[in-house]
Amino acid sequence: MPSAPAAMAAAAARRKSSTVAATSSVDSARGSGISCIPEPVNVWPAGLIAEGATGCRWWGGVGVVANFWTATPQQLYRELERMEAEGLVTARLVEQRRRPNKRLFSLTEAGREAVRAYTAEPPGRPAVIRDELLVKVQCADAGEVEAVRAAVLERMEWATAKLARYERIRQRLLGGRSEEAYFAEADRIGPYLTLLRGMPFERENLQWGDMALRRLNQRAQTITQKID
Repeated sequence: MPSAPAAMAAAAARRKSSTVAATSSVDSARGSGISCIPEPVNVWPAGLIAEGATGCRWWGGVGVVANFWTATPQQLYRELERMEAEGLVTARLVEQRRRPNKRLFSLTEAGREAVRAYTAEPPGRPAVIRDELLVKVQCADAGEVEAVRAAVLERMEWATAKLARYERIRQRLLGGRSEEAYFAEADRIGPYLTLLRGMPFERENLQWGDMALRRLNQRAQTITQKID
């Protein structure tokens, strides 16, 4: 097992590497056309679009894919503006009296073709888990066990909150229908399929967290008994 200093150094290097990689991906995408973007920087928002969707409504759809692709509202709006400039979406201004005006976005035929081309490409290699919490857990025997326990508890709280949000999204998508009826009748089933991937992922996080806390507590009690 690596020493605690080595693990912390590795974690810091990993965070720096991830930041650089994310920046490079966005910068390279901004300088190229959608057909040759290596990552779905502005294709995945197109995959979320519904006719006449506002930026806020698009952002609501991002919650469905939060476990495998993340973005801030600011990033999403930047992508929408760039897609509009590239002719992939059109925007229509809707004036409102008691609320700020809003823009409704729709995919153009070029945008739909870009999505079709993107989905036809083979995906990249499966993602590898790079989770700093797991590095801390691995170092727990030589580190601050209580701090590690707190980090596990925090992860479980995040998972619980995500599950609650995903369940609200699921109920909204179903609209009172059974899953069978939804798959038979819905215009789009992709959002529900990705949701069904995210929910068990968070349930497993809770199961693992519960087990890890029990074992960490058990180890702490054993160490206390030895000292006594």
